[in-house]
Amino acid sequence: MTHRHRGERLGELFRREFTRLLMGPLKDPRLEGVTVTEVRATRDLSFATVYVRSEDDVEEGIEALERAVGFIRRELGRSLRLRKIPEFRFLPDETPEHASRIEALLRQVRESDGQREG
Repeated sequence: MTHRHRGERLGELFRREFTRLLMGPLKDPRLEGVTVTEVRATRDLSFATVYVRSEDDVEEGIEALERAVGFIRRELGRSLRLRKIPEFRFLPDETPEHASRIEALLRQVRESDGQREG
């Protein structure tokens, strides 16, 4: 059986709490359509990277989250009853773009292989 380390478990917990905050207490209009897709926390909880997607401008969403980070940390400390809340770094989640780029490259390779055989 594999045991996820504490940072992974807490990362998932933080992701759920961010989602809850985005749906309720965070009132900034720049956060509409913003989704936290993943949170990666270090083992010692000193830092956590928060990956964000947005239906609109992801940079505006990140700015709004950075501006609200004090409130977010207080809320997470209260709701999760943790003594230590990490410093958060917000980054755009570019996973879908990377995945579609890889798919396009693979499609090109398959097409060129098909042309060589024919």
